Amino acid sequence: MTIHDRTAFLRAWLAAPLRVASIAPSGPALARLITSGIAPGSGHVLELGAGTGAFTRALIERGVDEADLTLVEFDMDLVAILRRKFPRARVLRMDAADLAEARLVSLSPIVAVVSGLPLLGMPDARVAAVLAGAFGLMGDGGAFYQFTYGPGCPVRGAVLRHLQLESRRVGRALANLPPATVYRIARSEH
Repeated sequence: MTIHDRTAFLRAWLAAPLRVASIAPSGPALARLITSGIAPGSGHVLELGAGTGAFTRALIERGVDEADLTLVEFDMDLVAILRRKFPRARVLRMDAADLAEARLVSLSPIVAVVSGLPLLGMPDARVAAVLAGAFGLMGDGGAFYQFTYGPGCPVRGAVLRHLQLESRRVGRALANLPPATVYRIARSEH
């Protein structure tokens, strides 16, 4: 990661700390963990809150074709970085809570969503909008991968039940600063 990337990330955090929620981009250990359930060649992957591309790089290193990636980022400076680093990926400047209204039919069906969004700092209605939009684009076996610095799943149980979703802890990236836990959220089997 370049000094330019770090500066852009820090600027984005200073401008909107609740939207970015971390003063540093995710590290390699977290990037490997959050992308570990996504098989190469499995299909289209959507990344929310792509930042400077830490998870994007991990997806490509796992064998996901860059052309099979759609990166959603709100900050204009970070969007410019993503477009420069990943020219074959589709980079969209938008709010992830607007996925359902964006009519991104050409993305359907996606096989997985990797999220760097600060869900813990969002109101439940906003979290529900992000998840409903993402699952509206996913096929039946799709999964939403989310990390948190908190002690439990960053999506409250009431939101999961309302959307008929369930979460499972994937693992913990202790080498990340700060340490983070990854959850896999999928449609409920009940």
